[in-house]
Amino acid sequence: MTNNLLDRTGGNTKLGKTNKSAGGVYRVAGLSLMPSDTLCPARLLAECAKACLESAGRGRMQNVIDGRQRKADWFASDPESFLAQLRRELFNFIKTCDRQGVKPAARLNVLSDVPWERHGIPQEFPELFMYDYTKLAHRLARTPDNYKLMFSYSGAQAYQNQVKTALKTDVPISAVFRGPMPAEFLGRRVIDGDASDLVNVMAGPVIVGLQAKGKAKTDEGAFVVDTRIIARAA
Repeated sequence: MTNNLLDRTGGNTKLGKTNKSAGGVYRVAGLSLMPSDTLCPARLLAECAKACLESAGRGRMQNVIDGRQRKADWFASDPESFLAQLRRELFNFIKTCDRQGVKPAARLNVLSDVPWERHGIPQEFPELFMYDYTKLAHRLARTPDNYKLMFSYSGAQAYQNQVKTALKTDVPISAVFRGPMPAEFLGRRVIDGDASDLVNVMAGPVIVGLQAKGKAKTDEGAFVVDTRIIARAA
């Protein structure tokens, strides 16, 4: 297996936007694994599998789909060699950032929800700022200081205990909206979350508003909040 795991060039649209918004202070690398019930264990509970961002942007291209699946299969079949490769790439990425005079950052769950803290990745690289979205509320208070999380909202009934736990924290909560972005949701101020994840993860107790993309544009499940319905109900 010789293909690189990390996207260091901003090929992913959100990573590219985040890099541009960083103003030359940070450089962000990302890891995109094709999501599954193992790599994203709460996706059925949250009813977000059909609306997953895997279909957004370049995610509709077959070569991108195949590349993400190869990485996910590698992690599943030989996690030891996968993690060794990931560590090598993160080490080299940090060294490159040092030479370029920028701070290294990484989002290793672009599409997945792997608890990287259990594999010791953030602990091994304290100089690396890591951030991710998660649907596992118990992770919010259990990550190292250099690993920040945002919680991902869903209106699915079976998922509401997770949401209630997240709302008791000061962690940003992301919500996917179809229709006009509301000014407030779940009693929190809504910010535009589509520009920069570095801004989002540092925003405190807000709702990170994300416009529906890919399959989420037409998904009628509980994961996407349709503000047009909310407006009519009001």
